[in-house]
Amino acid sequence: MFDIPIQVLLGQVTIGLVNGSFYAILSLGLALIFGLLNVINFAHGALYMLGAFGVYLAMQKLGVNYWWSLILVPVVVGAFGALIERLLLRRLSGLDHLYGLLFTFGLALVLEGIFRDIYGSAGLPYPTPPALRGLIDLGFMRLPIYRVWIVCMSLLVCIAVWFLIEQTRLGSYLRAGTENARIVQALGINVPLMVTLVYALGAALAAFAGVLAAPIYQVQPLMGSNILIITFAVVVIGGLGSTAGAIMTGLALGVIEGLSKVFYPEISSTIVFIVMAFVLLIRPAGLFGREA
Repeated sequence: MFDIPIQVLLGQVTIGLVNGSFYAILSLGLALIFGLLNVINFAHGALYMLGAFGVYLAMQKLGVNYWWSLILVPVVVGAFGALIERLLLRRLSGLDHLYGLLFTFGLALVLEGIFRDIYGSAGLPYPTPPALRGLIDLGFMRLPIYRVWIVCMSLLVCIAVWFLIEQTRLGSYLRAGTENARIVQALGINVPLMVTLVYALGAALAAFAGVLAAPIYQVQPLMGSNILIITFAVVVIGGLGSTAGAIMTGLALGVIEGLSKVFYPEISSTIVFIVMAFVLLIRPAGLFGREA
């Protein structure tokens, strides 16, 4: 069982880090939206799918390359998220969380249905950018350059967002607004605008992950649904609303999932949920969540 070549082991760790990078970015967006807006956003997977389709359509219809899409697509999807919050979700503020959950779940079904009707369920290929093709030869193994790029960019974005929320004055306003919006608004801070910006940021993060995913996963309407359940599990394990928990748990679970495929493949598809059940038994608030 343990007589495994180091190349195989490190290869699975690399794959785990790539998957964990997507878990980290997506769960970070979910944690932001829930932690600051108290919205259980079931449309997050659909926004991830929009990011992947955005980069694909930008190339096919507009001739926009990957590098411009990496900036423009998250901005466009973020603006779409802002419209969702401003025109629709805001009407549900003050109501039970179930209303927001049902609305975002329905929105996800609508978006996925539209793209499935237009493009079908088969995956659409997106080429790896020429500058990121090839392998890095480490002597004992070779790493695909694009996968290294995914891990590095994901870490950079996650750390930047964490710093914004936890270490800046804007972040302190956002966190204070969730605790007592009336007092913060009395200080002259536009709380409704901050709420819209947070949802837009969460949507942009999902789209950014979708852009990164397009060259290695085929672009298809249900790609968001496939990863969303795992992402929710990551958020629960890390602690609802914890940005640091979402990042670290996402990366760690990606690696654990990858290693499980080497040592015990039968549980690789359920290992995340096994970990979730174990963590909730010991610490119901999650690893980094605040106990009530």
